[in-house]
Order: sequence, then C-alpha cells, then structure tokens
Amino acid sequence: MSAETAKQRITVLGATGSIGGNTLDVLSRHRDRYEVFALTAATQVDVMVRHCAAFKPVWAVMADEDAGRQLQARLHHEGLTTQVRWGAQALDDVSCAPEVDVVMAAIVGAAGLSPCLSAARAGKRLLLANKEALVVGGEVFLAAVREGGATLLPIDSEHSAIFQSLPEDSTSWSERVEKIILTASGGPFRQRDVSTLHQVTPEQACAHPNWVMGRKISVDSATMMNKALEVIEARYLFGMLPEQIEVVIHPQSVIHSMVQYKDSSVVAQLGTPDMRVPIAYGLSWPNRMASGAAALDFHRMAAMTFEAMDDHDHPQRFAGLKLAWQALQSTPGSCAVLNAANEMAVQAFLERRIRFDQIYQVNAQTLSDIAVQAPTCLHELLELDRRGRSQAQTVIQKFGY
Repeated sequence: MSAETAKQRITVLGATGSIGGNTLDVLSRHRDRYEVFALTAATQVDVMVRHCAAFKPVWAVMADEDAGRQLQARLHHEGLTTQVRWGAQALDDVSCAPEVDVVMAAIVGAAGLSPCLSAARAGKRLLLANKEALVVGGEVFLAAVREGGATLLPIDSEHSAIFQSLPEDSTSWSERVEKIILTASGGPFRQRDVSTLHQVTPEQACAHPNWVMGRKISVDSATMMNKALEVIEARYLFGMLPEQIEVVIHPQSVIHSMVQYKDSSVVAQLGTPDMRVPIAYGLSWPNRMASGAAALDFHRMAAMTFEAMDDHDHPQRFAGLKLAWQALQSTPGSCAVLNAANEMAVQAFLERRIRFDQIYQVNAQTLSDIAVQAPTCLHELLELDRRGRSQAQTVIQKFGY
C-alpha cells in the first residue's frame, strides 16, 4: 500500500463514553481512510465486545483487571483475535505505540493524563477531548507536546470552534486577537429559582437540554464547572492571558465559540450540537470530511440569544465558574487541585452524599486549603491530584451526609 493510500491507525482512549462512541461512528463512515489499532475502557465489557466485533482492533485495554479478564474470555468465546491487556501501563503503551498515527483522548478525568503525556512524547496527532490533560497537566503537558513534536488538536466543541476561528498562522495570534469568547448553554438550571438549587437531584442535573453526555460532564455543565475547566484549557491551548477569555450564555448551542480580533470584528463557528463535527474536523485536519451530523437549516432555525454570564441578582447560580480565573492567577498546579476537588465533589453528589449546591463549596474550600508548589513532572502532578482528592474528601465528610 502506497504512502498516499495508507490508512491512518488510531487508538481511542475511552471508547465506551459518548466521545468514544461518536468517534467510532465517524470512523465507521471512513473505513477507507482509518483503521482502529486499540480501544480502551474502564469496566464496560459488553460495549467493548460490540466495538471489538465491529472494528477488530489489534488491542483492547481495560483499566480494571477483572473487566479485562472478562473481556478476554468473551472475545475468545466470540472467536475474535483482538488481544486484551489491562492497567495503566497498557493505556500508556497503546497511546505511544509506533504503529499508531492518531490518539483520541476521551478518558474522563485525571486518569487520562498519563496516556496523553505518552502520546505527546511520542509525537502523535493527539485529539484532545480530555480537558483535564491540560487543566491538570498545564505547562508540563505542553512541554511534552513541544518536545515530542506532537500535533495537538482540540475536540471540545468550544475549543474546536475557537481553533477554526483563529488565523491559521499561530504565530500571529497575539498580534491579531483581542479575546476569545466561549459560549455556554447555561445547562438545565439557567432559569431555575436559585433558592431551590439545594433540592436538585442527580437525575435532574444529568438531563442536559442540548447535549447527550456522560453523567460527570452533565453535572459539570449544570454547575458551570465544565466551563471553568474550559477556560483553563483555553488559556493553555491558545496561549491567551486569563483576562482575554470571556464566557457568554448562548442557550441554543448553535454558535460554539467566537474570536474577537483587534479591529473589533468577530469570527464564529456555527453548527448543530453534535460532537461528530469537531471529531471529524480533528481527524481530517487541515482538510474536511463528512461527519454524519445534520447541517444547519437557517430557514428553520430559532432565534439565537445571548445572556451575560454575571447574574448580578443571583451571583451564586454559577459561582463555580469564577474559580477558573482564581486558579489561573494562583501558583501553577492550582488548576490540578481544583480539578481533583471537582471530581470528588461530583462523585459525592451523584452518590447523594452532598447536595448540588455544595459542589461549589467543596471546590472553593479545597482550592483554598491546599498550599501548592509548581509541578515539574507527572509524579508531582499526580501528587497534587492525590492531595486535592484527599482534602476534598475531608471537606465532603464535614457536611455529615
């Protein structure tokens, strides 16, 4: 097979989540261009069996050993030749394997940091759907990208929109760009009476009005912590100062984000709220290919509206968003603490151990409690993550649930 027609080989980290599933949907439409080298997951054996049957990867990796052994037995019973491994080292190995051209990083949370670093150091095209790699990794992660010569492409719809709206020549960004504007849907509680937020259930928080997402990111959208993490990610992805990043509520989720230039013109990227669009763009960049998403019908599209992020009457509605700028203006590594606290707080809420409104309290208190020294390596990042989780758990326990 000639170099011109060789298929790109891809590892999908987090294949059983919403981003992983959408990635496989896009890949299924372009089997002449891509083949799956490895799929990874945490514990969802049944889904992995179906994916392995459909895409026949060389490797399947489970984070959990019991799940890995179950998958191994199931694949053998089905007569599939995919080889199975499990554990953190296996995740790193399939991310930096020489056979791999592209890595889709869609593992939720800080668990995705190590394989992302492995892919970056190996110079892969890294499609970053795991915002925590930058939120937690910060300059350590960016250094790995530079040293490995990796190509880093954002998959979050907002960051993909910004990337598509910026000049192609990244060296001119600082000279031409005034600020970037992240749009936010406002989540399911944008207009809810703030005095009732303490009554919110996990089921209500996970019912996003526009997007179909996993439980953790759905809760983050409801608290606006997802936007706080996206502010941090944008600062590192695009090299902007924290004060050059703005957030505006756009309930329809049609404009995915915008770039305002120094002449006051604004360039925006529009599209249906379908993650297959940024996924297809990341896979095919700098070209374009079919994503499977429906096109916008401007004749039938509802009016687009915008609202200020600062609710002067009820500033506590999205109080967590402001923690992004607080962490960015603190010692490097503070963002890792904030992310760790939020992961613990969301888990506690989903398990009904704290109230919805207490997620912010856990995050703010943990960020205040931890004294941070700037990390220089993965070990120090993971130690900050561990300390953040431990302190957040202490704060959670004080609520007495």
